[in-house]
Amino acid sequence: MTDLGAAASSSADALRDLTSLVSDGDVVALTGAGISTDSGIPDYRGPTGAARPSTPMTYQTFTRDAVARRRYWARSHMGWRTIVRARPNAGHIAVTELQRVGVLRGLITQNVDGLHTAAGTAGVVELHGALDRVVCLDCGTTSSRSELDARLRAANPDWQAQVTAINPDGDVELPEEQLDGFTTVDCLVCSGMLKPDVVYFGETVPAPRVERSFELVEQAGALLVLGSSLTVMSGYRFVLRAAKLGIPVAIVNAGPTRGDERADIRVDAPLGEVLPLLSRAVTRARRSAPDAGVSA
Repeated sequence: MTDLGAAASSSADALRDLTSLVSDGDVVALTGAGISTDSGIPDYRGPTGAARPSTPMTYQTFTRDAVARRRYWARSHMGWRTIVRARPNAGHIAVTELQRVGVLRGLITQNVDGLHTAAGTAGVVELHGALDRVVCLDCGTTSSRSELDARLRAANPDWQAQVTAINPDGDVELPEEQLDGFTTVDCLVCSGMLKPDVVYFGETVPAPRVERSFELVEQAGALLVLGSSLTVMSGYRFVLRAAKLGIPVAIVNAGPTRGDERADIRVDAPLGEVLPLLSRAVTRARRSAPDAGVSA
């Protein structure tokens, strides 16, 4: 296992090992919340590995408790303003560049912020869905979050709240007394229950996404984990599958991860620093290799 420590020699060795692995191509990346922190979206754990204080919404609570559902929509309505303003950072752009030079064959993200697609990465498997879509749980109609945002603003012209903290899953923390008086809206087609098109805790990831993700991992030359603590099984299972098949695993994350013991290369550093260096090094390596097929 290689660690990117404080020593310059260790840093150089880690980057060299990572560059060599990624330059061989057929890399599948698995990204988590850590890649989006430089875009202003917090992660779940931070560099220490300790969970940040938050209580994520569960599917069961959302569907069964009308009061909790109204509170969620109030928080999410405020949180959407942060998500919609977020822009891809240097890490997202570096991943797109790795795809452009031909070494990245697929990308699976646990994030729901849409920043990989905004950065220009093609064919992203959004394992947990995307906050910019809304689905009706009754008729299945999907619509845009921007449309819902306009409807919620119209339904709550005088409602105001003071955000005290932003959560990784796109909602915020609000004082309890400020949640009163918020009005929700229903599906325009059937008046059914609306929900962000994301996978909540207690909800199952749609089978086609899981199958596509396993297919990508099983055909990969290497699995590159970026910004994920791998605490939840929905992401960790892909590391387990790669390790079982003898596919090299590289993990770049600020802080410990559940998959560290299964990693062939381990880089403990901010992604915003490592990924641009990696992208430039891989691009140079590909351009110097014969018949590399790097696009202009």
